[in-house]
Amino acid sequence: MGSNYPRSVRCCLPLCVLTLEAAFILIFAFFTSYDTSPKDKKLLGTYQALQDFTIMAALGLGFLTSYLRRHGWSSVAFNLFTLALGVQWAVLLDGFLSQPFHGKVTIKLSSIRLATMSAMSVLISAGAVLGRANLVQLAVMALVEVTAFGAVRLTYKQVFKMDDHRSMTHIHVFAAYFGLTSAWCLSSSLPKEAKKEVQAEKVQMATSPSLFAMLGTLFLWMFWPSFNSALLDLPNEKKNAVFNTYYALAVSTVTATSVSALNHHQGKINVTDIHNAVLAGGVAVGASCHLISSPWIAMVLGLLAGLISIGGARCLSVCFNHVLEIQDPSGVHYTFGLPGLLGGFSYIVLIVLEASGNPGTGFMMLMDTGALSFALAMGLVSGLLTGFLLKLKIWKAPRAAKYFDDQAFWEFPHLAVGF
Repeated sequence: MGSNYPRSVRCCLPLCVLTLEAAFILIFAFFTSYDTSPKDKKLLGTYQALQDFTIMAALGLGFLTSYLRRHGWSSVAFNLFTLALGVQWAVLLDGFLSQPFHGKVTIKLSSIRLATMSAMSVLISAGAVLGRANLVQLAVMALVEVTAFGAVRLTYKQVFKMDDHRSMTHIHVFAAYFGLTSAWCLSSSLPKEAKKEVQAEKVQMATSPSLFAMLGTLFLWMFWPSFNSALLDLPNEKKNAVFNTYYALAVSTVTATSVSALNHHQGKINVTDIHNAVLAGGVAVGASCHLISSPWIAMVLGLLAGLISIGGARCLSVCFNHVLEIQDPSGVHYTFGLPGLLGGFSYIVLIVLEASGNPGTGFMMLMDTGALSFALAMGLVSGLLTGFLLKLKIWKAPRAAKYFDDQAFWEFPHLAVGF
């Protein structure tokens, strides 16, 4: 084969993935059991939340990255593959880390719900490397990131004394910077000519795929209140989380549409802004949605998140990405990373205001700041290590000439059609 053709993963992919799947089956067979308790009052609510998460993960995040004109199949199908693998590992990992081990880990419906949320961190990060990684690399990334995020959540519970909801609050920050540092490692080995060729030819948007990407945005937009409220137990907190998430999403949508038109000299709207910035409000209130007592606070956060996301899309792609040579066509940084940081800072401010006058306010502020910094640092460090791991030649990564190209991974009966 010539140099323009991708490296074959015919042996590498089945050997690695099927061996891993066989190991999972054996572990589930000998070390897990189902919960046999006769009554579970939260069963219906847990199952509904699990359905919402699955739709967000499989359809929302899958179609969100499908707008590239030559990478639609891979964006959706690789997302599903990564989700299916990540959930299996997350169920086992969370069970071994969070439950007292008495020979077997008890699997509940809530275990799969938590595992799906943990696996969504991988799907967010994968948006930064999709098109440059094959299925073997994505499998390795899923295992490492779920493990790293599990370590973050365990630290939050053991050291920072956080419950399940608070341990998930910085998932967007962790996932975004994990993905960006992994993408930087994969891009750092490319010659400048190859990077320019990939950016100019492959990272382009097509009309029909953009409609499917908008479908992904709509699924995420509709189910984001469920994501933010699922791990809250008190009815009043759950209600506040749903209301505030909806208000923040609504305002970020209006803001993104208006500012996108303002940025164009003819007042035209950029569809990339709508794909990404309309979701920024849901990310920004994720940490504090249950604490906000008035709609206007959530609306202000939605407004700021929309502005930050649009500003990041305009400035970071020109300055930050070119300086550090990070390719982020899915907008992971300004869809999840920056709004997630805004959400982390707003949570600290709200906690301090709520506890104003109490002697332990300074300690609470220090702990919350440490938790946010820990998530950011873990995302950067573990993402960096994963990026260097993914660069190893044993994974048979596609060559730069076949980046963002379905032809590198899929069989086309009529090869010339669509290319």
